[in-house]
Amino acid sequence: MTLAPDRTSLSVQVRFGEDWLTICDLARLTPGRGVAALLPDGRQVALFLDRAGRLYGIDNRDPFGGAAVLSRGLTGTHEGRPYVASPLLKQRFDLLSGQCLDDESVRLATYEVRAA
Repeated sequence: MTLAPDRTSLSVQVRFGEDWLTICDLARLTPGRGVAALLPDGRQVALFLDRAGRLYGIDNRDPFGGAAVLSRGLTGTHEGRPYVASPLLKQRFDLLSGQCLDDESVRLATYEVRAA
């Protein structure tokens, strides 16, 4: 018996300007863990998939420590909002808005992400 290749797999895409940039297969993301991807302009996006299947994209650079490490942070929720805590100094960033939950003067860039 010959099996047909799976054509139902979805890709993770990030809006980059007016276009959608394909990053990877959705199956490569693990709920609760982040991955980083390099964008054409040299910036990095940290991508997250939650256990409900929602995708998030934020700037991967920690504004407090300067390192591109947010994709390695711990995820959680605060008052029903998903966040990632930096592995450096543990500041928490809202995955929807990019707002730092521990310093309201700091906000990260967010990216529109979809599975297509």
